[in-house]
Amino acid sequence: MENRFELIAPCHFGLEAVLKKELTDLGCEIVQVEDGKVTFLGDETTVCRANVFLRTAERVLIKAGSFRAETFEELFQGTRNIPWEELIPADGKFWVAKATSIKSRLFSPSDIQSIMKKAMVERLKTKYGISWFPETGSSYPLRVFIYKDVVTVGLDTTGVSLHKRGYRTLTSKAPITETLAAALIMLTPWRKDRILVDPFCGSGTFPIEAAMMAANMAPGMNRSFLAEEWNSLIPKKCWYEAGDEAGDLVDERAETDIQGYDIDGDVIRSARANAQAAGVDHMIHFQQRPVSGLSHPKKYGFIITNPPYGERIEEKKNLPELYRQLGERFAALDSWSAYVITAYEDAEKYMGRKADKNRKIYNGMMKTYFYQFLGPKPPRRKQGE
Repeated sequence: MENRFELIAPCHFGLEAVLKKELTDLGCEIVQVEDGKVTFLGDETTVCRANVFLRTAERVLIKAGSFRAETFEELFQGTRNIPWEELIPADGKFWVAKATSIKSRLFSPSDIQSIMKKAMVERLKTKYGISWFPETGSSYPLRVFIYKDVVTVGLDTTGVSLHKRGYRTLTSKAPITETLAAALIMLTPWRKDRILVDPFCGSGTFPIEAAMMAANMAPGMNRSFLAEEWNSLIPKKCWYEAGDEAGDLVDERAETDIQGYDIDGDVIRSARANAQAAGVDHMIHFQQRPVSGLSHPKKYGFIITNPPYGERIEEKKNLPELYRQLGERFAALDSWSAYVITAYEDAEKYMGRKADKNRKIYNGMMKTYFYQFLGPKPPRRKQGE
């Protein structure tokens, strides 16, 4: 018999709409969209497919329950009322891996974690008729969100965060996560038949994520997930089927014009190695080149990039010149669009034009801006072209 789960997918603040669209495209029924997470319905197969296919979610949680709690006693009782025996076997290893609290009375993560663990033990003792838990079996980590005194508890099926696709072994400084890069690309009208250049490509995340989209490669197809180790709840068969589906969908023959440049040769070598690990190195042209050397003969291309924004003081003084060069090279391209994510407040000033659109996105705790400089749309192609 199949289980019906309420599932939660956390994501970057400001990118909920992109994740919602991804879930809808996967055929999931959306329950709620809130700051930093989307709740949806599904069965065991949905859990596996969401882990394998979602590009913009951080993880996939099975919602265990939610309740109001303003005191630790209410937190204890609320946690104890959740039917844990339906989720966690007698030998399961369980703990609250992370607790976050916003605008709530209860805010000490360590207290929340220990009280909830005690409540779970109390419940499972009575249900399993044992007084001691060996915890020698599979892992069942929980994630807890408390917002305005409402506690939401989720059982993590993912393990290592979904942004870890398995291809990025080498990173440059201040890298952008794979999930954020994918979401930003999805916010643009870029499609695989259009040119994409990242003049500050670092470890290659934007070009690699774009190439994976172009080849229809599921981001999770080359990694494993925590819930694969569970003997209950999600049958192994569901994981195999999601993996097979992902394999069948890959388009080996996808052709693209995706380029990544960086002024640092070592960085370009690591970007190439990462692209190779992702299986898309044949689709991307990486080159050591400064931003001042940015050019392309064709029209209607896209710049999608994460330029430096001077975390270090000595870098700060180079920023005006760097953004000025980016602006100049962009202006010289014929009918292109540029999408720039940066925390640098003067980006527009030095690029020499105001962005057509701008959205605030939190990269971790850092407030960044996604500046969108829109070029003209290419003419529609006639049938058969």
